[in-house]
Amino acid sequence: MLNKSKLLKFLLLLLISFTSQLSFARSLNVGWELWFPYQYRNKAQELIGLDIEIFKAIIAKAGLTANYVELPWKRHLRYIKSGEIDIALGSSFTKDRAQYAYFTIPYRYETVKLFIPKNKELNLNKLEDLSKSTYLIGVETGYYYGERFDKLYKIPEFNKHINDVLDIEQNISMLLKGRIDGLLADPNTVAAFSKKYKISGELKSISLPIYRAEIHIMLSKKSLNKATLLKINTAIKALKKEGVLAEIFTKWQPKVN
Repeated sequence: MLNKSKLLKFLLLLLISFTSQLSFARSLNVGWELWFPYQYRNKAQELIGLDIEIFKAIIAKAGLTANYVELPWKRHLRYIKSGEIDIALGSSFTKDRAQYAYFTIPYRYETVKLFIPKNKELNLNKLEDLSKSTYLIGVETGYYYGERFDKLYKIPEFNKHINDVLDIEQNISMLLKGRIDGLLADPNTVAAFSKKYKISGELKSISLPIYRAEIHIMLSKKSLNKATLLKINTAIKALKKEGVLAEIFTKWQPKVN
């Protein structure tokens, strides 16, 4: 007969095993937001994009299924924290997010640059110079532009030169209308928007160091466990080794002016 200590250990292991199986049995709730060329709907209203195709390959390899929910990024982060949403794609690692989310191994890189109209020049040598300028720069609410930007954003003299909006489409519209002087964005996203709205050649990036980092899939600690994280990481490693991720990257890589 098992003593009480051994019985408790056995029941604990059984519970862990059962919880792990449950996390694999149900479909994952995955948030997404309009973000060319990473996450968007085509004319046939099919959800496509670089991140979407990569994630679908990953869950197919991992033997998982998913439901997709469109929502703004700021709310997306809240839902990851509360467990209402399980997964966030295209995520940068931050210490704050790591308190409520697991991060997979990276599956791509992201670069952020400062874009301005082709006929405009900005007298900036570094990001800090914005505080002493008359310029207004657009960013997207809830997005991560690097630790340096985060620190500067908390300084009132810098913050007053930042214009927060919900998505890059608003920023590009404001930039072309002259309501802001520049915007921070990923070059691939700007290239995709330029192609969609037939404004290729209207914007240019300036050589001002902003941010470059690894990009991960983020899992809610409230709704998922490390067993799911391991399953996804294993799939990412396998797809990298097989060359599948490289094929997807090549397919979605836009030409950047």
